[in-house]
Amino acid sequence: MMILVTGGCGYIGSHTVVELLDDNRDVVIVDNFSNSSPNVLDSIKEITDKDFRFYKIDITNENDLEVVFKENKINSVIHFAALKAVGESVEKPLEYYYNNLNSTLVLLKLMKKYNVKNFVFSSSATVYGSPKTLPINEDFPLSTTNPYGASKLIIENILKDICKADSSFNVAILRYFNPVGAHKSGLIGENPNGIPNNLMPYITKVSIGELPFLNVYGNDYDTNDGTGVRDYIHVLDLANGHLKALDKIHTSPGLVIYNLGTGNGYSVLDLVNTYSKVNNVDIPYKIVERRAGDIAKCFADPTKANKELNWSCKYNLEDMCKDSYTFQLNSISNALSVD
Repeated sequence: MMILVTGGCGYIGSHTVVELLDDNRDVVIVDNFSNSSPNVLDSIKEITDKDFRFYKIDITNENDLEVVFKENKINSVIHFAALKAVGESVEKPLEYYYNNLNSTLVLLKLMKKYNVKNFVFSSSATVYGSPKTLPINEDFPLSTTNPYGASKLIIENILKDICKADSSFNVAILRYFNPVGAHKSGLIGENPNGIPNNLMPYITKVSIGELPFLNVYGNDYDTNDGTGVRDYIHVLDLANGHLKALDKIHTSPGLVIYNLGTGNGYSVLDLVNTYSKVNNVDIPYKIVERRAGDIAKCFADPTKANKELNWSCKYNLEDMCKDSYTFQLNSISNALSVD
């Protein structure tokens, strides 16, 4: 049976595809390269020494996506494809709602038509809004502070309604925190098109001199050093969580929701200082005004996933920083060899 991975050339999607292939699963990838590169396909093959099917498709286009369902016997879907930057979503709410909602609705419509019943959804800790207490568990009240998070929460509610209407539909909603790091090979990692919106790829660009300094958005939060605190999780741990969730819904049908995080909170400057220390590089930064939609602290209680999925994080903050830098250096080396 085939597993369809939307956004499978993206940061988290590509690492999850590697995990799936390494576990001898059959995979078909759909991606439109809006925030990824075709080179990722070759990297996945080099890492795994395995092949897979690929379609360059914008999944908001129902006719194009239906071809994938017609040509492949799909049993399960892992849905990553989405616009994903909090700050950008505040500036471009219409684009975020249109893309994230329409793509999911088209996908779910075709799953119903072709009787595909297993769905793993890439959600986000942003659905918790600004939590009143920490750490965050899955039963916390849900709210959002930005359009990106709102789009994820709307989709979660759509999935809950579908499960109520169809008891044979199996869904794992994964609310993950802040993925960082890269594959140990250095062949895939977070490499967004244009100026990075997320913290770690921005730090890596500064570390090699591609960007002059890092903007730190606010130093007056109620945290240990005034900068925002987040739960950073290695992308390899996160990818493994998707396999565990997929297995879960195959054995225990229904709707399940899990936080995927380490349970530890680190500030922006904690990340900057650790990256600088383990890689022996300077990271110049400037304190600027807070960014719209950001909150002071956010970190997970991963107990439920630990127990029910038999999943836990293997990598620490130093690993995340080392692997991110290795990927960045490898990217430079590859670019130079091409030139």
